[in-house]
Amino acid sequence: MGGRMLKRVLMVAFHFPPLRGSSGIQRALKFAQYLPALGWQPLVLSAHPRAYANQGPDQLAEIPPEAVVKRAFALDTARHLSWRGRYFGFTAWPDRFAGWVLGAVPAGLALVRQYRPQVLWTTYPIASATLIGLLLHKLTRLPWVVDLRDPMTDVNYPPDPRLRSIWRWIERKAVENAALVVCNTPSAVVTYTTRYPALPRSRFAMLENGYDEENFRSAAQAPAKARAAGQPFTLIHSGIVYPSERDPRPLVRALAELKAAGAIDAGQLHIVLRATNHDDYLRGLLAEHGVSELVSLAPHVPYQAALAEMLAADGLLLLQATNCNHQIPAKLYEYLRAGRPILALTDAAGDTAATLRAAGVDTIAPLDDSEGIKHGLLHFLQLAREGRAPLPAPAAVAAASRQARTVELARMLDSVLPPSQALQASARSTEEA
Repeated sequence: MGGRMLKRVLMVAFHFPPLRGSSGIQRALKFAQYLPALGWQPLVLSAHPRAYANQGPDQLAEIPPEAVVKRAFALDTARHLSWRGRYFGFTAWPDRFAGWVLGAVPAGLALVRQYRPQVLWTTYPIASATLIGLLLHKLTRLPWVVDLRDPMTDVNYPPDPRLRSIWRWIERKAVENAALVVCNTPSAVVTYTTRYPALPRSRFAMLENGYDEENFRSAAQAPAKARAAGQPFTLIHSGIVYPSERDPRPLVRALAELKAAGAIDAGQLHIVLRATNHDDYLRGLLAEHGVSELVSLAPHVPYQAALAEMLAADGLLLLQATNCNHQIPAKLYEYLRAGRPILALTDAAGDTAATLRAAGVDTIAPLDDSEGIKHGLLHFLQLAREGRAPLPAPAAVAAASRQARTVELARMLDSVLPPSQALQASARSTEEA
């Protein structure tokens, strides 16, 4: 480390390699990868791989050698504590990975004793991670940066009132005890400052998701498949299709109606839904509406291969429901970097649409309206075929890199250091310079 590691941060992250299949993995991984160059050594506290239903070595090599990684005891209640597919609900409070709390707290304390980090950082969307952070903060008194990303709770989320009450308690304790609460969209910041008006506005900050340039550079080197003459326009959706938050039913109905009207056919359009995590549900839905020849369900592929597919696609499809207006899918930033035409099926009033418009992309239609989807899809296909579909502005793309986001995170970590430690780190930096 050559004496450059002046500061250490304990990072609690469930989403971390070898887990795969979620774009949310990239946030913690890339922060850990780029923080060492900014003077912060990451101590990553994650879960034992047995907790991951989908895992692989795809991105293990991207964990930097400077990082210390501890994988604590963890189980998945749905797989490890169920009998004939059923389990006691309390074993999944606050989530299916509640057992991780039992392993992570002592493992985190051991990391604190051995490495003496100056800051604690935890990242949602696993509620257990935030609970682990709360317990470690209380036991160590380390300043705590709570990376909530999206709001933990909403009026009807989680749907189970008992679980919502538990999550709301964890959320309240987190924002009350945090040195800094980090959200990834403007609306999420507004949600929290409105929900907790007694707390200072300065406690809440925004740090968006992003894309990794090195990953895209590597993906671009993959040999491109030759495009056959007369091949249909290929529209790719890469990632999970949630039945609620990315409800595909209006899209499937729109495809069925366009097909019945003769406006599209399999020779003109091919939609690929890659790694949906709900293939059985979607397969039945496609068959029910008679559009299976228009849409194919593709399996998970390594992350680099998924990026290469984005780069080669005729167009990229984004799904985000109105009930997620305060959220922005992490894949959006990868779509921007891919530089391909984007069709976004989302609410025009949401943060996702606002981010796209700010980047110069206005091919947007409502996800919950089949008529709107029909008009939006046909308009998008016409623009794309004529080479007139709007592409993301280079300046907006550059600002969304993971390297740029990590610089912002390092500043946040510096801002919560106790004054004596901040002064000491500054002095040592000056001496080394």
